[in-house]
Amino acid sequence: MGSELSIPELCAHFDSEELRRLGKRFKKIDLDGSGSLSIEEFLRLPELQQNPLVQRVIDIFDTDQNGEVDFKEFIQGMSQFSVRGDKEAKLRFAFRIYDMDKDGFISNGELFQVLKMMVGSNLKDAQLQQIVNKTIIFADKDGDGKISYAEFCDIVGSLDVHKKMTIDV
Repeated sequence: MGSELSIPELCAHFDSEELRRLGKRFKKIDLDGSGSLSIEEFLRLPELQQNPLVQRVIDIFDTDQNGEVDFKEFIQGMSQFSVRGDKEAKLRFAFRIYDMDKDGFISNGELFQVLKMMVGSNLKDAQLQQIVNKTIIFADKDGDGKISYAEFCDIVGSLDVHKKMTIDV
């Protein structure tokens, strides 16, 4: 797997009762008993069915990129949403939603793709592209045509986005 941390090391953000509940929830979602969650199993959760970014979240949770999320990846991913999780981890997770090719930058195309997932057909592509272009111009302080993690944090860090990225376990 991508991370060599053990389950106890990943659990710093969860107490034993929360970890027990997460384990129970994982087993409930793991319908085929394989020990890992597929996209189909994730989508059986009512709270995720309407989330347009569920595939991006799963891609980030799936650190070994095998197409499924095992329990260790599940705990590691969920820990980013703990009320005890730190602002940096939450901002890094939010950035990774947009950084689809994992190159450390959000390109014009990546921003368009993720925003398209969120707005669906509510905006015409030309309108959405205008929003993307203006966002890149506004956020891109060094003029390289893309948004770095630091530039992303400059924009969203003051919006308290990290405070909204919490779950009740």
